[in-house]
Amino acid sequence: MSDFRQQALDYHQYPTPGKISVELTKPANSSKDLALAYSPGVAEPVREIAEDPDNAYKYTAKGNMVAVISNGTAILGLGNLGPLASKPVMEGKALLFKRFAGLDAIDIEVTHRTTQDFINTVANIADSFGGINLEDIKAPECFEIEQALIEKCNVPIFHDDQHGTAIVTAAGMLNALEIQGKQLKNTHIVCMGAGAAAIACMELLIKCGAQREHIYMLDSKGVIHTRRDDLNEYKALFANNTDKRTLEDVIEGADLFLGVSGPDLLEPETLKLMADKPIVFACSNPDPEIKPELAKQARADVIIGTGRSDYPNQVNNVLCFPFMFRGALDVRATAITDEMKVAAVEAIRQLAKEEVPDSVLQAAGVDKLQFGPDYIIPKPIDPRLCQRVARAVAEAAVSSGAARIDLPANYMND
Repeated sequence: MSDFRQQALDYHQYPTPGKISVELTKPANSSKDLALAYSPGVAEPVREIAEDPDNAYKYTAKGNMVAVISNGTAILGLGNLGPLASKPVMEGKALLFKRFAGLDAIDIEVTHRTTQDFINTVANIADSFGGINLEDIKAPECFEIEQALIEKCNVPIFHDDQHGTAIVTAAGMLNALEIQGKQLKNTHIVCMGAGAAAIACMELLIKCGAQREHIYMLDSKGVIHTRRDDLNEYKALFANNTDKRTLEDVIEGADLFLGVSGPDLLEPETLKLMADKPIVFACSNPDPEIKPELAKQARADVIIGTGRSDYPNQVNNVLCFPFMFRGALDVRATAITDEMKVAAVEAIRQLAKEEVPDSVLQAAGVDKLQFGPDYIIPKPIDPRLCQRVARAVAEAAVSSGAARIDLPANYMND
C-alpha cells in the first residue's frame, strides 16, 4: 500500500469517520432553550412558513444549505461504482462548499431503478434546500436529469461536472486566447471527448462567442460527423459535415485543443500539427492527455492547462461552484441562468489579471504569479474568488430575473 493511499484512508477514518458533521447554531442548554428549539416554541415558525413559504429562508437554514446529490454512475475517473461508493466524494464536495463559501451542504446518495425515479426523488426533497448540486452522474442521463429538475424545482439546479468544468475552462481559455493574440470567434477548436463536461464546455464557449461550425468533437469512435447514425441528441449538436475522421485530420491548423477523455491520447507529434501559438487544455485526471513537459518540448509556443495541482494553470471546479451557489442563494435564485454562468466566467478570468496577494503566493509556494502563459487562471486558494464570483453571479441573477430578492446592501463589498 502506497504512503499516499494510506494517508488518504487515515484522513477519512481518523479521528472521526467522514469529513462533515452537524453543528448547532442555537443554545440548547436549558429547559427554556429546548422549549424554544422544539415543542412548543417551534410551532411559531411552522405557522409563519405555512402562511408564507418564503419565511423558510427567515426561520430555517434553507437559505444557506446545498444538497450534493449523486447516483454514483460516474465517480471521478473511476466509473459506475454505485451510490454508496460515491459518498466520500459527495462529503468532499460538502467540505469544499463550507471551506470556500461558508455554505452548509449535506450529501445524498440515491439508489434508483430508472432515471425518472431519480428525478422524482430529488424533486420531492428539493424544497428542503436552497440549491441542488448534482454530481458524478453519467451522460447522457445527466442531461435529462438536470433539465427535468430545472423544470420541476424552484431552487437552482447545477450539475457541476458539466457547468462548473465549463465555466472554469472557458475563463482559462479566454485568457489564453488573449495572451496568444487570438479571438474566440475565429478559433478552430478540437474537443477530444463527448461526455457531459465536453458538451457543456463547448456550449458555454459558443455562448461566449465561439462558432459551432469551427468546433470538431471526437468520441471513442473518432470525429463526430453528420453521416454517423450512432449519435445521441447531444452529440448530434456537434456533428460536422466533413470527411475528416481522425484526431490528426481535425487538429491540423487548430488553435485550441480541449481534452476531457483519457491519458496520453495527444501525442507530441500530433500537437505539432496545430497552428502557431496553440492552446491545450488536457483535463483528463489524474493523467492528462499530454503531460505539460512533453507539450512544451514539442511546441515552445504552447499554453497548456491541466486538472492537476502540480502544474501551472490548474482547471479546478472549486474556482467556481462554491461561489456560484453563494451568489445564487444570497438572492434566493430559482435557477442558474446562462447569464449567471457567463458572469462567473468573466469574474474568474478578470481576477487572474490582477496583482496576486502575498498570502496566495505563500500558500502556493511561489515567489511570483503574473498574468501570462503560466498563470491564466486564479489559484483556488485565492480569497478574493468568493467576493468577486459570488457578487457577479448574484448581480446576473437579479438582472436576468432569476432572483427572488435584490442584492443585500453592501453585498460582498471589498
